[in-house]
Amino acid sequence: MNRVGAGLIPFTFGIAFSALAVASLSSPARSQSADLVLCDRVAADPADPDKPAGVRGVNEIARDDIATAIKFCKLASAGSRRALYELGRAYAANQQTSEAIAAYRKAADKGSTSAMVELGVLFGTGTGVAKDEDQARKLFQRAANAGNPRGITNLAALGGGAATDPVATRATLTKWADTSSAEAQYQLGLMLADGIGGPKDEVAARAMFEKAAAQNHPGALERMGAFAQAGRGGPQDASAAKAYYQRAAELGNEDAKAALKRIECPMVIKDKRGNVVSTLCF
Repeated sequence: MNRVGAGLIPFTFGIAFSALAVASLSSPARSQSADLVLCDRVAADPADPDKPAGVRGVNEIARDDIATAIKFCKLASAGSRRALYELGRAYAANQQTSEAIAAYRKAADKGSTSAMVELGVLFGTGTGVAKDEDQARKLFQRAANAGNPRGITNLAALGGGAATDPVATRATLTKWADTSSAEAQYQLGLMLADGIGGPKDEVAARAMFEKAAAQNHPGALERMGAFAQAGRGGPQDASAAKAYYQRAAELGNEDAKAALKRIECPMVIKDKRGNVVSTLCF
């Protein structure tokens, strides 16, 4: 599981760093073009604060949808910073790093905090650009100042600003969790579950995960499955756990997929060296 303060993990690029978070910042309601609707359908980030509540989003853009995402997000990007950010995601999924960076820059200039975080990750890891932790820190700080939990936790992981204090990070996430930000609720739940920045409280952690899961947050759904399966912070319920895992797996959560596999195939056969030879499924 991703954990706060363990490092940085980009949402779009699979680099080995820790979890990033995104706050729920509201965008003005407006009529949407058909191009933006199609762009959202295949490339929206579930944790993007600019994403309308009715848009589900995808953790990763499906290979078969990349060309569609690039086409329609490019068409919609002239009038939407969200589409610009999603265009960056589409380029990133297509391994077009320089094009992704250009799209993220434009989206960040227009105020997309998700794009700021992605750019910060790229600068922090030196992916597609010269490694520049100062620039990464500035980008995370801008996103954090706007209440973006991924900016807050990445700033803490990188080391900079008030976010280096886990107590302050937890307090900030608590504030944004109260605004119905699913990502803030999820990240706060992780801190509560692990006792980071304050006392360990599995009951409160489960409550946060449950709130975020109600908004179809994949990570929170997976955590609710784990908590229900183990009886952490509340009653043990195997059927509820499986249901949570299935919902998370449908949204692309790999930990949930693995948990379902363990439930279906609980017995593991190993050789003398401890290598898995087979599993028995029921």
